Parts: sequence; structure tokens; C-alpha cells
Amino acid sequence: MNRSDEQDYREFVVARLESLRRTAYLLGRDWHTADDLVSITIGKLYRHWTRVQSTARSPDAYLHGILTHAWLDERRRPWRREDPTAQPPDRPVTGAAYSAATDRSALSDLLDSLPARQRAVLVRRFYCDLSVEETAAILAISEGTVKSQSARGLETLRSLAVGGYGRQE
Repeated sequence: MNRSDEQDYREFVVARLESLRRTAYLLGRDWHTADDLVSITIGKLYRHWTRVQSTARSPDAYLHGILTHAWLDERRRPWRREDPTAQPPDRPVTGAAYSAATDRSALSDLLDSLPARQRAVLVRRFYCDLSVEETAAILAISEGTVKSQSARGLETLRSLAVGGYGRQE
């Protein structure tokens, strides 16, 4: 990019920066996310600025297209699906419930309380240390089934362990 193109780019971005940031806020509903989206957008615009100047009918439409795609990409990121809470649901198990869960016989009893498919998935995934794909192939089930059965089985084990299953008084 030559100096003239770079100067044109700077003028274009500076003239639209606040409007772009407000639009990003309306998409993400968070100023930190908006700032991230604007950074991504102006970076991508910079990389394609020569082409935008020469071929784009509307550089503003191109700019907002980049912003929208950046927001959609950000929404797909796994950490965006987290739902922060005041009390995290996964607390370490302590005391009698912890000692009961670590005891082999109590753990065996906990596993016996699970349905067969959940038990098979959990044993292969966590005891045998197999991947989702390997577990699915061995059990002849879909990868989605492996994931859902893992989640359900772990939740059942947590509730039984914390609920005092096998706790000795």
C-alpha cells in the first residue's frame, strides 16, 4: 500500500470510527466486545483496502459487511456460549462426599447407578482416555450421542456424589 492509499484509509476509518463502534455495541451489547469487533474490522479492512478502493461500489457497505461477519464469527466461539453466574455450578466436592467418591467401592456403586450406555461412554472417554470419535466408533453410536451421554452421565455422578450417595454416617 502506498502512502496515498494509507492516508485515504486513515481518513476513511477516522471519519467512521465512532459510528462503527456504536454499531458494534448494538450487535454485541457489550463495549469490550464492540472494541474487539472494531479492531478486527479495521484490521481486515486495512488488508483489503486497495481492492476496496478499486472495486467496491460502497466502501461503507463493505466495512459493515466485515463488521457483521466478525460479530457472527465471535458468536460462534465456544467461550461466548458460557453463562456467567454468581455461584459457579462446579464446586470442588469436599468432606464425606469427596471421600465417598474417591473410595473404589463407592465409585463402583456410582457407576452401577448409571444406565448402561452412559456408563460405557464414561468408562471409554475418561477411564480409557479415548476421544469422542474413538468412543463413537467403538460403541457404534454418533459423536453427538457420545457428547450428550457424557454430559448426562457426569451430571448424574455429580448429583449422586454431592448428594451423599454412599456417605457413611
